[in-house]
Amino acid sequence: MELTSQQALPVAQATAWQALNDVSILQAAIPGCESITPTEPNHFELAVMAAVGPVKARFKGKLRLEDVQPPNSYTIHFEGQGGPAGHGKGHATVRLEANGPAETVLHYTAHATVGGKIAQIGSRLVDMAAQKMATEFFENFTVALVEKYGPPPQPTTAEAEAAPGGAMARFVAWLKRLFGAGA
Repeated sequence: MELTSQQALPVAQATAWQALNDVSILQAAIPGCESITPTEPNHFELAVMAAVGPVKARFKGKLRLEDVQPPNSYTIHFEGQGGPAGHGKGHATVRLEANGPAETVLHYTAHATVGGKIAQIGSRLVDMAAQKMATEFFENFTVALVEKYGPPPQPTTAEAEAAPGGAMARFVAWLKRLFGAGA
């Protein structure tokens, strides 16, 4: 399975990086996460209650961060066991990109394989469950960011008017139409 997407975060890049490395924020954001315990630098053990189609199980797993390049990117290696429900392992690359002073775009690509009962469910249900978990994670993560760091700053009237599609931009476009391209 491969999952690739991006998500806008309402904080500066340094803040997003800090939050992505904050165990309490991650535990609150990961759906079904019961615990995340650092075991050594860049190594963690976690317990997650997850449902994939009709299979629901408590997974115990390990995470390892590699290629850590603060505040830009890292690679996560993960593996988990869910007893008779099955197992999974894989890796994900996470890259942050500043999008102005108060927004960051998080890009990610995850590759995973599953076995056991989960694999017998079928790739479509597994893919849907993974997408649902990713969506829930980013909803929870964004809420946690706003709770901890406050809402994103609102643009001033002048910034809003100068923005593409803002009042000033529409006025300039109207002048150009009225007087030709020389305005």
